[in-house]
Amino acid sequence: MLTQIVHLSLRFRGLVIVLACALAGYGVYGYTQSKYDVFPEFAPPMVNIQAEAPGLAPEQVEQLVTLPVENAINGVEGIEALRSQSIQGLGLIVATFRSGTDIYRARQAIAERLTTVAGQLPQGVKAPVMTPLTSSTSTVLIVGLTSENRSLMQLRTLADWTLKQRLLSVPGVAKVSVFGGEAKEFQVQVRPDRLVAYNLSFDDVLAAAGRATAVRGAGFIENDSQRVVLQSEGQSLTAEQLAQSVVSQSKGAIVRLGDLGKVVEAPEPPIGAAAIMGKTGVSLVVNSQFGANTLEVTRNIEAALDELKPLLDGQGITLHAGLFRPASFIETATHNVKSSLLIGAVLVVIVLTLFLFELRTAAISCSAIPLSLLGAIIVLQRFGINLNTMTLGGLAIAVGVVVDDAIINVENILRRLRENRHLAQPRPALKIVLDATIEVQGAVVYATFAIILVFFPILTMSGVQGRLFSPLGLAFIYATLASLAIALTVTPALCLVFLGERLFKRDEPPVVHWLKARYVRLLQRVETNAKTVLWTVGIVTAIGLATLPFIGGGFLPELKEGHFIVHMSAVPGTSLNESLAMGRQVTQELLKLPFVRSVSQQVGRAELADDTWGTHYSEFQVDLNPLSGEEGEQALFQIRQVLAKIPGVNFAVKTFLTERMEETLSGHTASVVVNIFGTDLDALDAAGKDIARLLNTIPGAADVQVQSPSGTPQLVIRLKPTALALWGFDATTVLEGIRTAYQGTTVGQVYEGNQVFNTAVVLDPASRDNVTQVAALPMKSLRGSHIPLGQLTDIYQTSGRYVVLHEGGRRLQTITCNATGRDASTLVEEAQRRIKAE
Repeated sequence: MLTQIVHLSLRFRGLVIVLACALAGYGVYGYTQSKYDVFPEFAPPMVNIQAEAPGLAPEQVEQLVTLPVENAINGVEGIEALRSQSIQGLGLIVATFRSGTDIYRARQAIAERLTTVAGQLPQGVKAPVMTPLTSSTSTVLIVGLTSENRSLMQLRTLADWTLKQRLLSVPGVAKVSVFGGEAKEFQVQVRPDRLVAYNLSFDDVLAAAGRATAVRGAGFIENDSQRVVLQSEGQSLTAEQLAQSVVSQSKGAIVRLGDLGKVVEAPEPPIGAAAIMGKTGVSLVVNSQFGANTLEVTRNIEAALDELKPLLDGQGITLHAGLFRPASFIETATHNVKSSLLIGAVLVVIVLTLFLFELRTAAISCSAIPLSLLGAIIVLQRFGINLNTMTLGGLAIAVGVVVDDAIINVENILRRLRENRHLAQPRPALKIVLDATIEVQGAVVYATFAIILVFFPILTMSGVQGRLFSPLGLAFIYATLASLAIALTVTPALCLVFLGERLFKRDEPPVVHWLKARYVRLLQRVETNAKTVLWTVGIVTAIGLATLPFIGGGFLPELKEGHFIVHMSAVPGTSLNESLAMGRQVTQELLKLPFVRSVSQQVGRAELADDTWGTHYSEFQVDLNPLSGEEGEQALFQIRQVLAKIPGVNFAVKTFLTERMEETLSGHTASVVVNIFGTDLDALDAAGKDIARLLNTIPGAADVQVQSPSGTPQLVIRLKPTALALWGFDATTVLEGIRTAYQGTTVGQVYEGNQVFNTAVVLDPASRDNVTQVAALPMKSLRGSHIPLGQLTDIYQTSGRYVVLHEGGRRLQTITCNATGRDASTLVEEAQRRIKAE
């Protein structure tokens, strides 16, 4: 069959050359249309579900929200792992599916289950929703907004209703999470003493505020000849109008909302904050859709921001673009790989020219390089594999291999043509080329498949390793197979066209002649001292084997992305303002380092964001100036030195890609993770503290953190059934009154064009922010009398939890740490040994 293929290629050589040119043209077109990313998609199919539960404590969220959602989706086909986090006001469930699962069908199955569980959740808990479908490295850009003359509320309004909406319209953008600022809300801030004075309850205020902000359709009037649409307008659109809304009327006295407290535009209860270069502002995190081209999406986002920049400048708002820009690393990485590939190709061309010493033969041999690589790119695209550092790395490795088949073939054809030219009766060139190609085709085919077999085990790797490295192996294999096909078709055709009728010298190329003479002398010395050579080789081999146990190992080399993510964890219960104050200190210290370009801080969380941290947890985006290799090596060390000087908080420093890989593997952004399963949270906490103490004693362990720390300040308000019955209260009325007072209850929305703002009823700040005033909160009974909350409840302070973790339906405590100065796998082994010993 191979002989027939070669014969047909020589017979229809013109067509073969034309097809090769077409292949090259189509390959170049496909290359320019390829999607670029840093790494292949290494995460398994995952679905993230979030359920907002305003006001509920972590343990309440776990029992009333997270577990019902887990139970509802647990039977969906293909689920491989199920883990969850329950924090104050939010439940997060992550469902991981088996590799190869159709993610869209999986999301459809999850959506069907969620519709059934929504009605089973407590009143006030929002229906659980799936977050938009994104990839494991979906963050494409982080930008910030600061201003000297605009308030945080104005910045947040602009971010929510202008920037966010514009960025969501960019093709490829999945979601935009907004951190910080003050989300505008119309608030009726009730004073407790006014409720008592006017003999009203929170229910009366809620009803009045709801009526004032209601929107109702009016229908139409239709007569014999026309239909007239009615549009009713009566909604209170300003705080002043809302304050004039009537609550009650008794004995000629009218009580308005403004009489019960302040009606103002105020911020919603914050769940996060942001600071850029130490100044409080707004941060927007943009995530791309699953499978999107990161470079293209980033450039389109930056174009959209350029359109908005005149608007921002006109309002005195500073746009901090590129606080984190993964596309920069992609551009650098792909440029470096392309440069390496180009340098390798040039070196191959130079070597071929020197050794063959015939420009035509060198050109024919080198033609296999672009044709093989472009052919591999075409096949990769057909299988939906993007160009990234792994696929380009596979092609770079293949550069020195793809030309081998062509060289063997061309060199043999050239030798046979030389010999044929010096015969008394030369044979036809076609016959010589055919025989010369067939003569080496067996060796070419066997060598090609032997090389492919060496890379084949990469394709059998499973898990994250398989998803990460398989594209490298596939790129190499496709390029090698393409080179074999070219060696059997295109190379003989080119040799026949360009070498068939040429006259060749009998002499060898000068370089080959020079090297051969010296190689002969070296070979004679080796034969004379064979035992010495064998002993030397044996000793070197033994030394090499002996050093293997002392060489560290790692999943990937340390990537120099030019960007670090610093995690800061304070004492659970730390306020947003305190976290921002500590963040300013961290920012000032980091900016003293000459290689740090910018620092931005995100505190807590944003609605439907990927991370679900409390107000004590911050994430810093530290972007670096371009560094040399030696400077890059020292950057992480110097950052750790600076952070070590800041007391009272724990830090962890990671690069973005390393963090995402570790989180995919274990669910946590750390290289070493210890999980303890159980049911008793107190026992889990005690064991977690012991393991954290033990890990801190192991050399090379850094950034040791307990992921579910206890100690969050908590005020327990427990109803007394006997007191409720005595004073004529029902439990629901009291609980809803407490929620309205301290969490706030949304009663409607105010519409300003396309902007929508909530209207809420809540206590005034002076009463709401005072722990000692909780017992004095007046509650109106069914009999019409006001009773202090302290007479209806037991109120006491305790230590709560920041987060409750679940995996596979079991509670767990997690302790994480990073490895510095030693291999992570060695650190894991040492940790396992010490934990087992204790």
